[in-house]
Amino acid sequence: MPSPQSEYVTLISNDGFEFIILREAACVAGTIKRMLDPASNFAEASSGVCRFGQFNGLIIEKLTEYLYYNLKHRESKDVPDMDIPPALCLELLVAADYFDV
Repeated sequence: MPSPQSEYVTLISNDGFEFIILREAACVAGTIKRMLDPASNFAEASSGVCRFGQFNGLIIEKLTEYLYYNLKHRESKDVPDMDIPPALCLELLVAADYFDV
């Protein structure tokens, strides 16, 4: 398991998919940033592993895609829209609210 100082963290979906992503990208999401904050005393802060029992792998995959997209374009202007499948819009809206992105 990654240590709190690890450059990477692991996001685990409710169907067991694991996404190992840069900590910097993960912290774009306010919820994950708070979970990984050492001052929070959350287990995730020491393990570097965040489990999301309410979201499946497809939603976590799109979330990680967005986190990297946001990180890549954070200083940019006129950023192109990210491709979002219409069938996932409602679930992604719920996830966006939960993850504070």
